[in-house]
Amino acid sequence: MPTTLRSATGLKSAAPGLLALALLAAGPAAGAAPTPAATLVLGPCEIEHPLKLQVTAAECGVLTVPEDPAAPRGRQIGLKVVRVPAVNRRKRPDAVFVLAGGPGQAASSFYASVAQAFGRIRRDRDLILVDQRGTGASNPLTCPGDEEALYQAAASEVAALTQRCLAEVRTRADPAFYTTSLAVADLERVRTALGYAQIDLYGVSYGTRVAQQYLRRYPAQVRAVILDGVVPPTLALGPDVALDAERAVAAILTRCSETPACAARFPKIHEDYGQVRAALAAQAVPVNLPDPTSGAPAHVDFDRDALGSVLRLSGYSADYAALLPLLLSGAAQGNYPPLAAQFLVLRRSFESIALGMHNSVVCAEDVPFWKDADIDRAAIARTFIGTAQIEALAQLCQLWPRGPVDADLHAPLRSDVPALFVSGGDDPVTPPAYATLAAQGFSRALNLTLPGLGHGMLTAPCMDRVLAHFLEAGTVQGLDVTCLARVRPMPFFLSVNGPAP
Repeated sequence: MPTTLRSATGLKSAAPGLLALALLAAGPAAGAAPTPAATLVLGPCEIEHPLKLQVTAAECGVLTVPEDPAAPRGRQIGLKVVRVPAVNRRKRPDAVFVLAGGPGQAASSFYASVAQAFGRIRRDRDLILVDQRGTGASNPLTCPGDEEALYQAAASEVAALTQRCLAEVRTRADPAFYTTSLAVADLERVRTALGYAQIDLYGVSYGTRVAQQYLRRYPAQVRAVILDGVVPPTLALGPDVALDAERAVAAILTRCSETPACAARFPKIHEDYGQVRAALAAQAVPVNLPDPTSGAPAHVDFDRDALGSVLRLSGYSADYAALLPLLLSGAAQGNYPPLAAQFLVLRRSFESIALGMHNSVVCAEDVPFWKDADIDRAAIARTFIGTAQIEALAQLCQLWPRGPVDADLHAPLRSDVPALFVSGGDDPVTPPAYATLAAQGFSRALNLTLPGLGHGMLTAPCMDRVLAHFLEAGTVQGLDVTCLARVRPMPFFLSVNGPAP
């Protein structure tokens, strides 16, 4: 998945994967028109794929902005800005701003992993990557460890981990000033500094929240918007993550049972899943295996939390999901090494996020908006994630400072800007229903769902062509999406050798 997947809300974009703050009851919105931007000078640089598969020539610079907009002479932070210039010398005047997921992923690192998917768009348009404040090279709010450990911690450990993270980020930042509303104002500063009259927005996962709030705040500056793995503005994320992840696993296993070859190979796949969950709920299984990356001897006490990681992260990508029936069926028969190996692979495959920035967003924008009456804790407890996630988030956000949030952040968004919504049918964190809800406020929108796929559709076959054509036309009217009808998820593996021939 093209998003950071290991976020507390399950968002990454993968990706992966928000919440608490004092709303501004009066006065200008937190994302109101920013003060004039400082000079932004760009110089030659390179963006390298995380696996060193390719290098992209670019132009990089740093825009200095006040951490607290209300204290312009206070602490200053540098925003890393990257322009990947259009290939065509007669490029279009509207650049595409690429907004990453998480929250906590840097736009520059996200782009580095999916640069080829933007190839068609880049022919005629500049691509602008702004590492959102608190991520990447923009005063990153990084902390030791990750949120997976947080969800497995006892209540006292959650408090200790949170305090440790706070102490770390406070050496260089006030974590209250790293919310979406302030990031939106930063984007406007960058647009102004670079001199673009209008821009296009591509947002994935949490980046769709940023894109929609920018559109709300600066509608005249947006020509077109692409929202991939959509977070509706009216939704406070968190309570539904476990339920959506469980539905995604059920959908993957049902797809297996409805596929003749998979059903014949794994005739009791739903029962196998239940059996493995029950066994690991009772006790962990010690597994000795060669490390799938290095080949060195490794040991894993494979427990319910490890299983949860495999299930959750597999749902982000149809390629990983294709292995689930084989892995679960094997574990049901006592063969746990393949499942443990996949656990190690998945945990290393998805980039970590800036956990402190993630906390600043979720503790200002989501947790304060949870309504206990709407949280079905009994249903959540029955999922493979359980209630540990929302309990840890609630406790964490009692300690984390709450920053400024636009009073209308969770209001319905109405817009006549052309918008393309794309979702995976089996997305475990932003299901297609989310895009349908968000699209209701757009008068010129097209909402697309790719059956059987997961979170983040940017790298799906043919999607690069559809997105490029949409941006070129500047409208969804007459947009040719017929090639997407031929997109299919990876066939299920029937053995370690792969799918049926």
